[in-house]
Amino acid sequence: MEDSVTETQVLTRYLRQAGFNVVSVTSGEEAHIKLQAKKPDLVILDVILPGQSGFELCREIKTNIDTKKIPVVMCSTKGTDADKLWGSMLGADAYISKPVDQQELMKIINKFTLV
Repeated sequence: MEDSVTETQVLTRYLRQAGFNVVSVTSGEEAHIKLQAKKPDLVILDVILPGQSGFELCREIKTNIDTKKIPVVMCSTKGTDADKLWGSMLGADAYISKPVDQQELMKIINKFTLV
């Protein structure tokens, strides 16, 4: 889930090139609906989102019995050590700063998934 259409397109392209199926959403509400319908292998969240923050959504994913085992990767321009620590405290499995480097993204994702 990403707040920028351009970033969404870039991330989607990287992931599809690596063989992943990608489902994009534009809000926390839409994410909740998609998560109830089908559990993804991995969730990538921006910190800054319309309505609910990515941090809040991460916490909800990680405290829900049905979704807590889904790896969450935070992806944001907010890349300070404090942001990374906060993401970790809320359950994020990894944190990557923007602009996203394709190799770094794939390295992180491959820790959690198999194509």
